[in-house]
Amino acid sequence: MLIGFFLNLRQFKLPVSISELLLLLEALQQRLVYASIDDFYQLARTCMVKDEKHFDKFDRAFSAYFKDLESFDAELEQVIPEDWVRTEFFRQLSAEEKAKIEHLGGLEKLLEEFHRRLEEQKKRHSGGNRWIGTNGTSPFGNSGYHPEGIRVGGQSKNRSAAKVWQQRQFKNLDDSESLSRRNLQLALRKLRKFARTGAAEELDLEDTIRSSAHNGGLLDIKMVPERHNAVKVLIFFDVGGSMDPYVRLCEELFSACRTEFKTLQYFYFHNFIYERVWKDNSRRQNEMTPLLDVLRTYGKDYKVIFVGDAAMAPYEISSRYGSVEYMNEEPGAAWMARIMQVYSRLVWLNPIAEERWQYTASVGQVRHLINDRMYGMTLQGLDKAVRYLSKGR
Repeated sequence: MLIGFFLNLRQFKLPVSISELLLLLEALQQRLVYASIDDFYQLARTCMVKDEKHFDKFDRAFSAYFKDLESFDAELEQVIPEDWVRTEFFRQLSAEEKAKIEHLGGLEKLLEEFHRRLEEQKKRHSGGNRWIGTNGTSPFGNSGYHPEGIRVGGQSKNRSAAKVWQQRQFKNLDDSESLSRRNLQLALRKLRKFARTGAAEELDLEDTIRSSAHNGGLLDIKMVPERHNAVKVLIFFDVGGSMDPYVRLCEELFSACRTEFKTLQYFYFHNFIYERVWKDNSRRQNEMTPLLDVLRTYGKDYKVIFVGDAAMAPYEISSRYGSVEYMNEEPGAAWMARIMQVYSRLVWLNPIAEERWQYTASVGQVRHLINDRMYGMTLQGLDKAVRYLSKGR
């Protein structure tokens, strides 16, 4: 079973090795857990997962592999002898638990009383301390409490039986999940370089204390400019056509960037970059901005981010007049080369799943032009992009 479980984790792209499998096997041999799927889940995750960003993948893999466990338990009841189950059950009990069962006359007496009350009871019962029901203190039922009770249906409230692997509590930590505004902001915060710019309007407490002390105790207030993220970002968004399904994701990225970066400039293009871009998509035909003006206006200290699926006909990149909107005099590849000459830190974020890039020839062309600096729009992809942009600041 463990071999199948191990292979299933691999299928869900968890980085598990034989070492982790052997560790889990050794823990089971030492009987760190016994006859509890909840305990096995906790132990297996501890042994097999070394980074919290993989917790959600583990939960999904665990759920998929053990989804038929309940029917498997039913089959076991027909195979395992009842005497063995009772013996093993008593062996697992503490002295206090055994004393509580003996208080009712032993396990046989408890079962006998259960069957007698079940025959006597004619209707559903909730509350109370005798009949089989819910929310009471009878030894028989569910959702109530009795220290020597037998659970009948329902879900226990005094001992958790929740399948935590189905709750997916760690979904937001998964670095392969699509980005939301919250984790976009968290990822972009790694691209920071603080500097004090502008008017002196923020109190410098340490310098004020030091200066006042040197001034014989007379208050000498010192002000400094407010700290800002000095990183400058220039973003180009692909809009229209195949990018329409990703409008919401691009809006989230734009919103996160506006929050994190004081100096942010943005432009739009369609499919690939040519000699002109625009700021307002509704006026794209009337208010174009020459790309050369962009290169002259925004210095080489800007970090450049392209956002697009890079899905187009190959000639749109490599050919003169390749644009699907107008007659471009120079191929898009030539304009990308000019951008690369000005900006040393440039990345391309692609919303298409990375495993699908190989099926689109134009994606390969773009990756070649930008020295393979294309990253997926996942938390993992954005983290890699930010790490690259942060170099040489």
